[in-house]
Amino acid sequence: MNCKYLKSSLTAIVLVLGVLLGVSTTAWAQQPGKRTITGTVVDETNQPLPGVTIIVEGTTTGTITDFDGNYSIVLTEEAENLQFSYIGYQSQTVPVPQANQLNVQLLADTQEISDVVVVGYGVQRKSDLTGSITSVGTDDFNSGLISSPEQLINGKVSGVQIMQNSGSPTSGSTIRIRGGASLNASNDPLIVLDGVPLESGGISGNSSNFLSLINPNDIENMTILKDAASTAIYGSRASNGVILITTKKGSTTKGIQVNFSTTNSVQTKTQMPDMLSRSQYVDVMTSRGSDEQKALIGDYSTDWYDQIYQAAFGTDNNLSLSTRVAKNTPMRVSLGYYNQDGILKSDNAERLTGSVSVSPSFLDDNLKFNLSAKGAHNNNTFAQTSAIWAASIFNPTLPVYSGTDAFGGYDEAIDNGGNPVNGGVRNPLGLIEQYNSTSKVDRVIGNIDMDYKFSFLPELKFHATAGYDYAKGKGNIYVPAEAAQYYTTGGRDYAYGPQKNTNRLLTTYFNYNKYYDALKSSVEATLGYDYQYWKSTTPLYQELNTAGEVQSTSAATDQRHAMVSYYGRLNYGYDGRFMVTASLRRDGTSRFSDDNRWGTFPSVALAWRMDQESFLMDNPVLSTLKLRLSYGITGQQEGIGNYNYLPVYTYSQEGAEVQYGDQWYYTYRPEAYVSDLKWETTKSWNAGFDFGFMDNRISGTFDFYTRQTEDLLATVPAAAGTNFDKNILTNVGNVDSHGIEITLNASPIQSKNLNWDVSFNMSWQKMEVKNLSLIEGGSTTNTLVGPSIDSYQFQVLSEGYEPYMFYLYHQLYDAETGKPIEGAYADLNNDGQINSSDLYRYHSPAPDFILGFSSSLNYKKWTMNMSFRANIGNYVYNGMAMNTGAWSTVSYNSYQLNNLSTSFLETGFNSRQYLSDYYVENASFLKMDNLTLTYNFGKIWDTCNLNINGMVQNVFTITNYSGVDPEVPNGMDMNFYPRPRTFSLGLGLNF
Repeated sequence: MNCKYLKSSLTAIVLVLGVLLGVSTTAWAQQPGKRTITGTVVDETNQPLPGVTIIVEGTTTGTITDFDGNYSIVLTEEAENLQFSYIGYQSQTVPVPQANQLNVQLLADTQEISDVVVVGYGVQRKSDLTGSITSVGTDDFNSGLISSPEQLINGKVSGVQIMQNSGSPTSGSTIRIRGGASLNASNDPLIVLDGVPLESGGISGNSSNFLSLINPNDIENMTILKDAASTAIYGSRASNGVILITTKKGSTTKGIQVNFSTTNSVQTKTQMPDMLSRSQYVDVMTSRGSDEQKALIGDYSTDWYDQIYQAAFGTDNNLSLSTRVAKNTPMRVSLGYYNQDGILKSDNAERLTGSVSVSPSFLDDNLKFNLSAKGAHNNNTFAQTSAIWAASIFNPTLPVYSGTDAFGGYDEAIDNGGNPVNGGVRNPLGLIEQYNSTSKVDRVIGNIDMDYKFSFLPELKFHATAGYDYAKGKGNIYVPAEAAQYYTTGGRDYAYGPQKNTNRLLTTYFNYNKYYDALKSSVEATLGYDYQYWKSTTPLYQELNTAGEVQSTSAATDQRHAMVSYYGRLNYGYDGRFMVTASLRRDGTSRFSDDNRWGTFPSVALAWRMDQESFLMDNPVLSTLKLRLSYGITGQQEGIGNYNYLPVYTYSQEGAEVQYGDQWYYTYRPEAYVSDLKWETTKSWNAGFDFGFMDNRISGTFDFYTRQTEDLLATVPAAAGTNFDKNILTNVGNVDSHGIEITLNASPIQSKNLNWDVSFNMSWQKMEVKNLSLIEGGSTTNTLVGPSIDSYQFQVLSEGYEPYMFYLYHQLYDAETGKPIEGAYADLNNDGQINSSDLYRYHSPAPDFILGFSSSLNYKKWTMNMSFRANIGNYVYNGMAMNTGAWSTVSYNSYQLNNLSTSFLETGFNSRQYLSDYYVENASFLKMDNLTLTYNFGKIWDTCNLNINGMVQNVFTITNYSGVDPEVPNGMDMNFYPRPRTFSLGLGLNF
């Protein structure tokens, strides 16, 4: 049935394309009394311009340039002038030449914005877009010390939330487009680099920040596809949006263009957990402590944060050469070196990158190639992050060093036998300096693109891309035997990896683009095929102590999956006013069984350019007004594993053997699986409009969208005895969401010496879990999820509610003092007792509103840029205050005292109140992310330009939240690596 459906769909597309080709061939033939003019339209840098409108003056006869800027138009003898127009460029009227060749160069119009954007499998003019798409280029990227590509657009795009997971230079970011569409499957967007879809996830030695292996300085543009009409062309991986990354290419001009930039910075720590000072601590201990505890108070005053944190230096240096090595062969070569220390001592990320791009063309530009390769070598040093927790609670009255050689000379809590206290807190600086964890990660991404334009039919083009993404990661961890942190095992000494990831891609498609002047219609059709294959392997490796004794064994892995796709898209435009886009993709994946392997993902979108109607075209105020409506279906199969539909048996590890007689045997353990696992699908509606006033000095977009995710891939309890685990990943339930996105851009001041541009974006979204039952209409229980403390989980999935809400008891307070009463919670179900039935859903970590604001003020050679972000309505559970804010946490043994959170002074709790809503705080915030001041010297020699800039990142945060940071992963503030404040000085040279 699936094959028949696929065959009929492809047949219909081929028939449509065949009809178009037939019509085109007829129109192409020379007619009596007419002649054909051909030519190429380029920009001021001689780059071809696709989509330029060419009209015979005084008529409706016209055409548009193809992807390579070429055009062909049939003229009558009466034709005198041709009008060339393109949004973002100055229009030109050119007399019809005597010859049959006319090439035109258009100059950029500074009053307009660039109009060509990258879309899935091609490019389009912004004015012709029917979906919700935002493009951010080099002029609008965030500046400063940028370690990873996603940081370039943080706060720049409505509906896109980017959160750096921690302050470590080795950490990654969480990217959410419209909040994500799933619960247990991946919510990460699909990222496509120069046409190569990248595998989600990481690799050994760089597991949290796989994108950091791409040099941000090599990126020319990032385009975000948000609605299903834009993303459905990518089918099964597009439910969470798509980010298209385009890297820089070579120059078409003669000579060598050299660009060099260097940014050097220092990072400092910001907000720390609010713990008792030494004087406060001594006061509390002398007033409440026992004699034994008072005896453990020392004579020192040690700021343990100062011991583990440092001023961290960093540098980012980039050199690129762009030239034309032959008449039709642009080339670009770049090198980059990045080195950043972390504010936590011994933390460091070092990256060396290189890229090369060559773009030769042949056969009068009918055959074009682009060969590119990008390589990166990362050296990482990972700090022992448990020192963050230790520095918060370690006794502030103790010294750093003991004065002896034991445990490397660090002061440690020891028992009567002279050994480190079992389960005790270790010396924070000792944790840092006696821990050596390093990794080496290499990555190479290469692709070959080919475009062939058929000489007998210039409107038809064939494109092919062969891509390869290879990464290898390995690492080592060493802790000496005398270190207290691994004293009982005799230290730690082992190497992991190498893990090897490969990603192979083949993309081929035909593209047909034609303007029919008699019908006042433009038609673009794309028909393509993709094949992609992924493989990830790791060898068996053992963790040893310093004596070479095996402590644990990690099994070898071999993970593979493949996908085959067929897709088609049709763009139709009438009279420059009405646009229709329809796409269909058919994906087959190895992650599901034969019965569920194939998924179909269609979309359709409509747009009406009202500003092109006669009653608005000459409006002196309104510049742009376009209405958009779209619907589409996308899929999801990431983050669920490669073999979850198959019975898989895992070989037992050392220490898990079974004895039979006198022998011990390794066993095979069956894993849980669901044989009928299938696609998670998301159905989306999007309605919006684009507007502009006063020659687009004020412009913006508005979008309203809805999403319904069905056959949700979620982990739910399995019925007893039905599977090999108490929880299984299966298709269950639905999640709905809807939201509003607004973007506003304005240029309040435009003059010879002073220009001011501002941009604002806002997103509002709500999600609701509609069903989590294995049986439709069946009853479900609340599913606890999220991070945990001492086996307590604090968030829940419940039908009819927003996902990941906090699930807690309602704290009661003393009527006179206003203080929380220990162990006193509201009996919400009025049954006379307090138990789990009284837990209730209380707020969510997800913000109601996400805001972004940026400003660029230019006066002569000075430019000042600022960018702000804000979240409104997000809540955070202050885990540090709960976990260290009770008297019982001051000591877990007879040999050691711990520090307390200042929260203890407010509550006086004796025991930790794990599930009290007292610790949930409104974490709404306003952050100034960047402040940059640039001075452009202009030409300092004949051909050399110089600019210098000073930058501050993470300038300030305004919030009522009392913890370390109001923006933390999963809404849990617990042992968080604080984000630093960065001061940078940059220099740029080009000649």
